[in-house]
Amino acid sequence: MFKFLFGSKAAAPEVKRETQRETVLRAQAEINEILATLSPKPRITIYPEEGSFTIDLPEQMPDEAKALPAPDLQPGSQGSTPTA
Repeated sequence: MFKFLFGSKAAAPEVKRETQRETVLRAQAEINEILATLSPKPRITIYPEEGSFTIDLPEQMPDEAKALPAPDLQPGSQGSTPTA
């Protein structure tokens, strides 16, 4: 009776569920793609007993700007402004 209001219910789109193998292969491809662009190359350590790995990145990455130290604002320093 109210079909004209609600219309016909379309089936929900079927989403393909990713298998564990596909997830691991996709993640590995993404990591390899990122690591290939880095210079210097990070050190990768694999722990087979735990089934994990670590990536040791340098302390400063090339795209990160080094922050300058805060200026010294103590009276009598070169950075202070003279008062009248």
